[in-house]
Amino acid sequence: MHITSGRQFLKLSMVFGVAAVGLLLGVGSTDAATIKGSKHDLGSGGASQQGATSATTEVCVFCHTPHSANTAATAPLWNKSLPGSTYTRYSSLNSTTIDGSNETVGSVSLACLSCHDGSQAMDVMINKPGSGGYNSSGAAYDGDDPMTNPAGKTPMLGTDISNDHPISIQYGGGGWVTGDADGAASAGTLADGSFKAGVKATINSTPVWWIDTAGGTANARDKTDIILYTRGSGAAIQPYVECASCHDPHNSSATGVSFMRISNASSAVCLACHDK
Repeated sequence: MHITSGRQFLKLSMVFGVAAVGLLLGVGSTDAATIKGSKHDLGSGGASQQGATSATTEVCVFCHTPHSANTAATAPLWNKSLPGSTYTRYSSLNSTTIDGSNETVGSVSLACLSCHDGSQAMDVMINKPGSGGYNSSGAAYDGDDPMTNPAGKTPMLGTDISNDHPISIQYGGGGWVTGDADGAASAGTLADGSFKAGVKATINSTPVWWIDTAGGTANARDKTDIILYTRGSGAAIQPYVECASCHDPHNSSATGVSFMRISNASSAVCLACHDK
């Protein structure tokens, strides 16, 4: 029989403990490597358009806080006040091809627009680094400015988003109308057959949907899949396309266009949903 020494046991405990924490938090090494130093990193080591700040080395704090988060936001532990803007949506163009419900801008898209509509400074936070920095309404941390549009790039969408891909719009031209079997390769029949049916599952008694892509595992929700976000309640819950359906804010390195969930080579992002 092999007896593990106290020192060996301590080392093993530390290894398994670190692994367990990583699993519980859902944080993998890929996420840590791709958000740190990216344009979404507003800390001293970041590459945001405001330039690195010397005020803090923290990376996550500009969007997330472990305590006193903004519960009005559907983004996890959101550390920013939400914009109060009124948005001009794609549906204002009265396109005859829109047959899905276009709701008021909300869900995770509103969290993205906390910076990307240019209505407030990029470093607005509710719970600043350190102690004594809580402000329930949010306040700028290091004197940053609102987002702008550098030459050749359009990170600042403004409040007129009619020239952008529709967000807060029901997927599939009206959602799923039949099928809806959890774990099925196809999550049901869509109201509009020009969209690809995705996968439906139930997590914490809530239905979730996504569109499998070649970058992930079939019938398993991966960060490289097109994630759909739910609106409504009870039997009326339906999947909607939001900013984070196609963009992963923690992934800056996987594609030619920063923060896309997968490369759009050969229009892979478009064709993941649109059956053309």
